[in-house]
Amino acid sequence: MTTLLVASTGGHLAELHDLAPRLGVQDDCVWATFDSPQSRSLLDGQEVIHVPPATTRDAVGALRDLLAARRVLGGGRFRQVISTGASVAMSFFLPAVRHGLACHYIESATRTEGPSLTGRLVARVPRTRLYTQYPGWAAGRWAYGGSIFDGYLASRRATPRPVSRIVVALGTHDRFGFPRLLRRLVDVLPPEAEVLWQVGSTVVPGMPAGARRQVPYAEMQQAMREADVVVTHAGVGSALAAMRAGHRAVYVPRRRRHGEHVDDHQVAMARELDRRGLVLAREADEITVDDLAEAASWTVGASGAPAPFRWTT
Repeated sequence: MTTLLVASTGGHLAELHDLAPRLGVQDDCVWATFDSPQSRSLLDGQEVIHVPPATTRDAVGALRDLLAARRVLGGGRFRQVISTGASVAMSFFLPAVRHGLACHYIESATRTEGPSLTGRLVARVPRTRLYTQYPGWAAGRWAYGGSIFDGYLASRRATPRPVSRIVVALGTHDRFGFPRLLRRLVDVLPPEAEVLWQVGSTVVPGMPAGARRQVPYAEMQQAMREADVVVTHAGVGSALAAMRAGHRAVYVPRRRRHGEHVDDHQVAMARELDRRGLVLAREADEITVDDLAEAASWTVGASGAPAPFRWTT
């Protein structure tokens, strides 16, 4: 029987895609996610069921996904559902439980101190198995399974690289732009540098030439591999993309007080990855040319094969 892997696009999908081999389900699985440039590139060649998109705390989108989940799960094809969120997890878990399927929820790596709203909601679904990526808050039904960042290690380059090619990735969230960071980068980045600007919904006066709302996953990965430095908002998907491309990114958290996200989980994420040495965490208003040079002086690579994710089949 097949495993259904469920995630919204962005960091949730990036995490589940990286975790699938460690879960041992990648050879017999189907994906349920939103139709986007990221999902089409990342899941190319795999069986994918596209479901209606739902954004942050989007009750209408979650209801549409619930109706889609009922159709997907009604045929008896699947034996279990695994999700990294967000609200689409709840939409699939409710009918999955009614069909007697095992449900596994892996909380996002962005949640360093406790479960998200989705995590708290799915914890109410009977028999759902819950996993955190941080041993510090594993307790009760929440078991520590491992971290998506296991196996990455930063090291300083023998020869520093000049900063001539830069990738800027501000995320693709429809509701939350990041104008503070974009304005700062327009002022700070060397005018002679070649820059790929992926700005999502962010709009500021004097937009940089060539700014794009979204960049396909494969193109973004190639651009990151060829770049000297990556600057990104503090999303988990952006961190993973930069690390896979060998970069210790300049990593900038969105702040709730500026209306850049629903809470400050990106602040905790930036603190955690900076502690691991995998990013250079900076505030949006404080980035300097020296930060770009420092980030370009490091590389990130594999420290060895990460252990299997510890979950109960």
